[in-house]
Amino acid sequence: MQTTRQLTAEFFGTLWLVLGGCGSAVLAAAYPELGIGFVGVSIAFGLTVLTMIYAVGHISGAHFNPAVSIGLWLGGRFEAKNLLPYIIAQLLGAIAGAGILYLIASGKSGFEAGGFAANGYGEHSPGGYNMSSALIVEVVMTFMFLIIILGATHSKAPKGFAGLAIGLGLTLIHLISIPVTNTSVNPARSTSQALFADGSWAMGQLWLFWVAPILGAALAGLVYKFMAPEGK
Repeated sequence: MQTTRQLTAEFFGTLWLVLGGCGSAVLAAAYPELGIGFVGVSIAFGLTVLTMIYAVGHISGAHFNPAVSIGLWLGGRFEAKNLLPYIIAQLLGAIAGAGILYLIASGKSGFEAGGFAANGYGEHSPGGYNMSSALIVEVVMTFMFLIIILGATHSKAPKGFAGLAIGLGLTLIHLISIPVTNTSVNPARSTSQALFADGSWAMGQLWLFWVAPILGAALAGLVYKFMAPEGK
């Protein structure tokens, strides 16, 4: 029963991350004169994680991201037996969030999905950055995201502030990297948007937004476990 509750929490937490973060990009970022822009989208992603950490973090640990689950596992904070079920729940939640967003966005006359809120590089990078830049930024940003998560949730960290640190950390990550890749650091988020984007380019580039975040998270898990193992 406990695992079912945890997976349900991961489903809805990831749904909210995609609906709130990607929804702000699709529906509000380019709205004439009143659009929220890169800064608004960055804040929206941070707020989705912050709010759901306090809403369901006590149930599932508030991963909402396959890379986070893998990083926490390698950091000694998460059991291997729960890894695949968590990733499946996160993917399903992300796809559900994207589906809801698509239903909302398609209700506007003249709607075209275009790139939706998909991640990309080369001609599909918001700033025209190449594949190497995209790979570097996604590895480094995910690495730092996991360092923040592992540090903020360490047994010796101040209690009650992890959500703020993690949410603000994700906001900062988006402020840095939206121009490069539209910011992934989350394979579930990237997959959900690629499924609804027009054309095949998003699915063709999706591999990078699995490989780079997982690599960055894995490195962070190992590094933080060395720097500050629990109980020491």
